[in-house]
Amino acid sequence: MRNRPSRPSRPQRGGHQSVWLYGRHAVLAALANPERQVQRVLATRETAERHAAELGPKVEVCSRDELGQRLPGGAVHQGIAALVAPLEEPQLEELLARCGETALVLALDQVTDPHNVGAILRSAAAFGVAGLIVTERHAPADTGVLAKSASGALELVPLVRAVNLVRALDLLKEAGFWLYGLDERGDTAIADLDLGGRSGIVLGAEGEGLRRLTAEKCDRLVTIPTAARLAALNVSNAAAVAAYEWARRRPRP
Repeated sequence: MRNRPSRPSRPQRGGHQSVWLYGRHAVLAALANPERQVQRVLATRETAERHAAELGPKVEVCSRDELGQRLPGGAVHQGIAALVAPLEEPQLEELLARCGETALVLALDQVTDPHNVGAILRSAAAFGVAGLIVTERHAPADTGVLAKSASGALELVPLVRAVNLVRALDLLKEAGFWLYGLDERGDTAIADLDLGGRSGIVLGAEGEGLRRLTAEKCDRLVTIPTAARLAALNVSNAAAVAAYEWARRRPRP
């Protein structure tokens, strides 16, 4: 384990407003999460009857048009929505304290598209990732778009917002994580790495890639080889491949 001096954690965040989540997986996962404060649940009659056991007696039945008026234009709500308070986001130190000797944490360097972050959360849940770190600024809020894209994974994967990503990477190193930055400048394919123990995989924004200081904090820059006619993967696809590479070599319980 790396031996570095500890530093104080950042303060708790506050002042969040309630948001509407929509879509079957996102809403049912929120209802099943004891940490999520659900204030209202709206559903069409068909959806309310189909999911009566999960929704309970407090569901408000309404028409599809009435439901759509509560949500952003074009929202694919599948006949159900819930007004919820944002989840209390853990501090990075709390996340690290929950990690075992073998763990993977993903970190995103200013990835702003909620569809991409939601898809990354979904892959993280599927492959047993311990948590996802995003930047405090230049990262999407916990909106309905993010939750819908995550398909329920927002309720399952701890999401940490780092005021200073470089400092967060330092804390990962102090906790014994080896950091691998996905970057076209990398000299090693991710499939050739030994991803045992505690690993952190850092991904940059599409187009921009990893910022210089972020890349310098990584122990190694690595690549996902692709065909010459396709220079790079979408960041959410890259995260899925990286998480799978870690998971396929993870010791089975």
